[in-house]
Amino acid sequence: MVLKLDMIQTIALAVVVLLVGQGLKKKIGFLEKYCIPVPVVGGLIFAILALVLRQTGVLTFEMDDTLKNVFMTAFFTTVGFTASFKVLKKGGIKVFIFLVIATVLVILQNVLGVSLAKVFGLNPLIGLATGSVPMTGGHGTSGAFAPLFEEAGAIGASTVAMASATFGLIMGSMIGGPIAKKLIEKHSLTNQIKNAGKSMSVNNQEEAKKLIPENFMSATVQIILAMGIGTIISAILQKTGMTFPSYIGAMFAAAIMRNISDMTDFVNVRMEEIDIIGNTCLSIFLSMALMTLKLWELADLAGPLVIMLLAQTVLMAIFAYFITFNVMGRDYEAAVITSGHCGFGMGATPNAIANMETMAEKYGPAPVAFFILPLVGSLFIDFFNAAVITTFMNFFI
Repeated sequence: MVLKLDMIQTIALAVVVLLVGQGLKKKIGFLEKYCIPVPVVGGLIFAILALVLRQTGVLTFEMDDTLKNVFMTAFFTTVGFTASFKVLKKGGIKVFIFLVIATVLVILQNVLGVSLAKVFGLNPLIGLATGSVPMTGGHGTSGAFAPLFEEAGAIGASTVAMASATFGLIMGSMIGGPIAKKLIEKHSLTNQIKNAGKSMSVNNQEEAKKLIPENFMSATVQIILAMGIGTIISAILQKTGMTFPSYIGAMFAAAIMRNISDMTDFVNVRMEEIDIIGNTCLSIFLSMALMTLKLWELADLAGPLVIMLLAQTVLMAIFAYFITFNVMGRDYEAAVITSGHCGFGMGATPNAIANMETMAEKYGPAPVAFFILPLVGSLFIDFFNAAVITTFMNFFI
């Protein structure tokens, strides 16, 4: 039996999957501890259910995921609005240094992934699907790039990327604390501002701004306008003969609008509202991407995939211990940043913040770390990661 769902029914199902994930995350401590996103919880459960129904011959789903690309483009457009050169400059030299470090890790993750794929005789694009796409990029970047890999012949790339991103969320949270703890104790690092039990998180460094309902219309218009202009930019980029993700033009358009806003009064970008809309679009996009995973495609890749993911974990641990810590100053703040880098280098910024808050609760506040990492992890790294992935991708397409 085949159950066909049109695009409205598919998005409605995606919302149901989100609600299921939300309810389970509240009740299962493990999911909360490792900051597993709600759409990942619900989406993977549905994907597993769909696998069982398909393999037993009971039911096969056919879903129209047209709207998935709309929500994906909308989300990455909101990411583009965060690319403010004014903010980057204000962050100081350490923000720039950490951005360079994070970009170097992105390159190494892809080199490792492609190299191991060749060792196992796999499509190099499968290697990219275990590299910075799911590691530094997470589920959002996986959902955007993996379909391009599949179109180029890398069968199972979407499933590999999503599985790798979930693995990264867990491992990034698990290795960050122990590595930072070892560094602090080995180098006898002490924080001069002792305030046990209280950490300075990114959320309370500045007062929350009041949301104005009328601004949601402005934010929505700005996002749609950037998406529209982005189609023109994307068309121009495609003429270069290189392959780009469909959202790249919208990201550039949004970035241009944001920096014009920073320099003039011509455009007033509504960042608070744009962030809320972006997070909503990401949740729906991820829910649709995960619930349509073809898990049966993992069967032939299971063994190599485990080795490739363990190798990425070792790379992250070594890089954080020897590179991130030393380059960022070899002090207490650097140790806390190291724990955070493990979090978003293999997972996402919330995992990084969770890692750092654990260290701050035990050893004391680290205000510099809590300023630097969210700026890079939440704002700038997605741009550089997309550029690196696109460069690698075009070598193998």
